[in-house]
Amino acid sequence: MRRGVPAFCEIPDFPHPQSLRNIMPATRSPRFPLNAIAAAILAMAPACSPAADAGGQADAATLSPVTVTANKIEQDVQSVPQSITVIDGATLEERGINKVADLLGEIPNMYSNAAGGHGMGISFRGLNASMFTNNNPIVVYIDGVAYSSRYGFDPSLANVERIEVLRGPQGSLYGKDAIGAVINIVTKKPENDWHGTAGVEIAEDDGRLGTFNASGALVKDALYAGINGQYGSSDGWIENTWPGMKKDASAHDNDKLSAYLLWTPNTALSAKLALSQERYTARWYEGTQAGPGGSPLGFFKRDAAEKASYDVAPKEKGDTDAQSLLLTYRMGAVTLDSVTTHKTFTLDGIYDADFGVNPLYAGLTQFNHSETETWSQEIRLSSSATTGLRWVAGVYFEKESHDQGPYGMQMPVPPLGNFEMNADSTTDTQTHALFGQIIYPFGKAELTLGGRYQSIEKEFQVDTYYLPVGMAGPAMYGMEDTKRWNQFLPRAALSYAIDPRWTAYVSYSKGYMPGGYNYFSSSGAVADNRFKPQISDNYEIGIRGRGEHLTVAANLFHMDIEDVHIYKAVGALYTTSNARKAHSTGAEVELTWHPVRNWELGGALGVIDAKYKSYDAGTHDFDGKKIENTPSHTLRLSAAWLSPGGAYARVDVRNVGRVMFYDDAVKGFAREDGYTTVDLKAGYRFADWDLYAYVHNATDEEYTSGFMSNYAITMASFGAPRKIGVGARYSF
Repeated sequence: MRRGVPAFCEIPDFPHPQSLRNIMPATRSPRFPLNAIAAAILAMAPACSPAADAGGQADAATLSPVTVTANKIEQDVQSVPQSITVIDGATLEERGINKVADLLGEIPNMYSNAAGGHGMGISFRGLNASMFTNNNPIVVYIDGVAYSSRYGFDPSLANVERIEVLRGPQGSLYGKDAIGAVINIVTKKPENDWHGTAGVEIAEDDGRLGTFNASGALVKDALYAGINGQYGSSDGWIENTWPGMKKDASAHDNDKLSAYLLWTPNTALSAKLALSQERYTARWYEGTQAGPGGSPLGFFKRDAAEKASYDVAPKEKGDTDAQSLLLTYRMGAVTLDSVTTHKTFTLDGIYDADFGVNPLYAGLTQFNHSETETWSQEIRLSSSATTGLRWVAGVYFEKESHDQGPYGMQMPVPPLGNFEMNADSTTDTQTHALFGQIIYPFGKAELTLGGRYQSIEKEFQVDTYYLPVGMAGPAMYGMEDTKRWNQFLPRAALSYAIDPRWTAYVSYSKGYMPGGYNYFSSSGAVADNRFKPQISDNYEIGIRGRGEHLTVAANLFHMDIEDVHIYKAVGALYTTSNARKAHSTGAEVELTWHPVRNWELGGALGVIDAKYKSYDAGTHDFDGKKIENTPSHTLRLSAAWLSPGGAYARVDVRNVGRVMFYDDAVKGFAREDGYTTVDLKAGYRFADWDLYAYVHNATDEEYTSGFMSNYAITMASFGAPRKIGVGARYSF
């Protein structure tokens, strides 16, 4: 926590955190008048002008400017004409954020849906994960390596200088997949002296977490090295009651190891080679409960989810290996950058076929194996200036091979016996792109214009089998297809400096999520397998201000979405297809305030109205229905205290509004009313040590985080119950 003191101004009409609790109850989704929020945004700037700081207390600490690089050039965050959240490494440690899933709760309008347990699907501003491209609408970048798949969506956060979350489509600079946002993880720059940290945590359910990080010079001012790692494990909170099976049904562990070499022979040239390796193993997924097909949402309870009965021991393993080479050559007014990346990801999973005790399914399994290899190369030129006219231009190439299979399940077919459905597929994808962006200042304004022209070609081949278990035979059907999608992704923004501390902006950007093919389809016809790219047009107006003791950012956005990727069941078979049109409209507000010495108050509020505009599902029309997995609002309130003597404490309250889940069994939507969680942390720092204790979900709130249903099976996922832990960290 930054040491802070009394605020330099008051914000008229902005609710006190205590009053926010009254207008946003945990079990209801209030209607937020967006016009009133817009008026409040416009009211902030004149009330918080520099003149209002005259009465500030003399012992106030000043909030320093923040430089970001997410737009691939250095900028003061104050001048970035779009919604952006920046969290530094010290704040991550203070809040106990050690994985991407924890980070999502800090960002307004972000939500994670874990129904079914397979990967981490992210929702943002009404955009959901695409199941059979496996892409999330948010892309994580670390050392140039992209993480967009809902599998393995958790790179290491052990060596972070800061995290920059650019909200809204980022296609002009980042291309495909970045339809919703980009999370840019900036790692720490090493110094000549060696520095680092080592930490350990223990928690309930035999939870363990160990971290370490060290970096420094091998050759002074020329060659640096760094290494960091993380290991975590837990027995989980689900017990398998099936006789003879291990009781810890959701035990899991993961380890992450990263290392780099940085060579700086002179001030013009730098070269960084980064390597990372990540492994995870999960027996099953915490909080996932299965029930008969068509079971309503109210059928599921967290108490029941704590007991499972699997006659087949579920197990999933994921392995990620990534390498990147970043070269930078500064040629006076121009900088040349080259980013080369290579990443492989392997997934192996076997699961109980019915996730239950139906004797007809005894010993039968579901199974999932995939291997993905990705090469990418980006070369860009940019101006070295940090003010005035700035520009960036480049080319991008990517080649990806995705092998899926065996992929399917075994099932009883009375009286014929047990049968197995399996699909083996290969998707080869090539992406080529040209991109550029220019920032042109005039007076107190800056005009940003950018665009990306990209071509994505996919070659797809699938063979689908339906045979008695253990019997070999020919494919039931096969299919091959090649498709190329070309797209231009423009961006335009205009920012205006109201005064040195306040900036207003308007922006437009086009987002894109690639089309693709279902790995499992109901026939061998191309029309039943292929789905279109999802495209969005995002409009945003916002304001950002910074004082000595307060930062505020607020925006209104509207998004028109075409060919929405929707995930539906055809019988017991899930497929992806397109809904013609949807839209989302909302507002986001973030603030950090130091009201008195050693105290920091913060908050982030997101409200949204996301609906299908044209969605004909054949037998049902969903026009006007809420988009699934999209909370009506998200709210985070935090208070932190740091004593000069080293003691500290913080509380974080998160409220999630109403969420709709698609229920294919009834061709409708199930409603989760919302929930509130409270996290607590307290500790003591002395010398080079930090000792602390924490409680997650202190009130033991029971809430549903995901739900999916068809006529054959229904699954619901629950958030974790209260967890208590302690930890220690040593810095050197």
